[in-house]
Amino acid sequence: MRVLLTGGAGFIGSHTALLMLEKGYDVIIYDSFVNSSRKSIEAIKSILDSTSFSYKLKTIIGDIRDSAILDKVFKDSIKEEKPIQAVIHFAGLKSVSESISNPLEYWDVNVTGTNNILNIMNSNKCYTLVFSSSATVYGSSNSIPISEEVEVSPLNTYGVTKVAIESMLKDLYHSKRNLWKISSLRYFNPVGAHSSGLIGEDPKGEPSNLFPFITQVAIGRQKLLNIYGDDWDTYDGTGIRDYIHIIDLVEGHLASLDYLNSKKSCLEFVNLGSGQGYSVLQFIRQFELSTGCKIPFSIQSRRDGDVARCFADISKAKQLLGWTPKRSLEQICLDGWNWQLKNPFGYE
Repeated sequence: MRVLLTGGAGFIGSHTALLMLEKGYDVIIYDSFVNSSRKSIEAIKSILDSTSFSYKLKTIIGDIRDSAILDKVFKDSIKEEKPIQAVIHFAGLKSVSESISNPLEYWDVNVTGTNNILNIMNSNKCYTLVFSSSATVYGSSNSIPISEEVEVSPLNTYGVTKVAIESMLKDLYHSKRNLWKISSLRYFNPVGAHSSGLIGEDPKGEPSNLFPFITQVAIGRQKLLNIYGDDWDTYDGTGIRDYIHIIDLVEGHLASLDYLNSKKSCLEFVNLGSGQGYSVLQFIRQFELSTGCKIPFSIQSRRDGDVARCFADISKAKQLLGWTPKRSLEQICLDGWNWQLKNPFGYE
């Protein structure tokens, strides 16, 4: 089965590409490399080559807003008699704070880009899609843990673009109910790295997420970690989040694709998280315990768009997809630190 991964060189995309190739999928990575590195592709090949594993991987440089390039990818595959049968759509911008300061770019890349992908898929008769959504669609929900039944009410532009895309997916599905098979996976906080330490999270510039900032402090790239608020309505005053190991998250994608392939038509919105909430201070203490590295930190004022607590009800993913996360917070810390030690300056 040939699958197109938009944003396939990024953090989640590269891990997904690796596991799919190991399972025998024919993978096309489509990436602009604006927020990712070509070296992630080299690392994937290195891991596979070390096992003498036969795999089918093609990489194409392109922006999801470029209709001509995208359409050519689909039509070339048809000419090769290996049509693209599904798309896993990761490509997009993802910083909460950046989305608030630069909303038009987020609407352009995330929403216009996705609309473009859907049009190209439709014209080339590819109707199976796994979409990379986010728990930010829920906003500041009082329903904890958060189930898919909770009303979406995002607090920032990034979350608003995800809701807009999900609305687009609903409209598309209902307009052609007998054709489309769509799964929108609402991620909580993907962290960690592949156990090899050869692929991992490599944010451009200063990290906007907690875990890569922790590992960069530990390796000496950052002086200290900023904690945004110690006065939240939580037991230690710091924000509580649901951290899921990247490999568990990827396995959720493969389970979702298997589910879609078993259906004639469907539209599902599914949480992917660990189902547990950890505070910022808990995460820091676990990292220090697991690695022996001390993490200095400074308390700052709250950021716009943040919430006190957010963790998932994953019962739907367990029941619908037959998927359960297996890896602990300690494993997250060990694998993420292994990646940072082997790549102190990331891929570059």
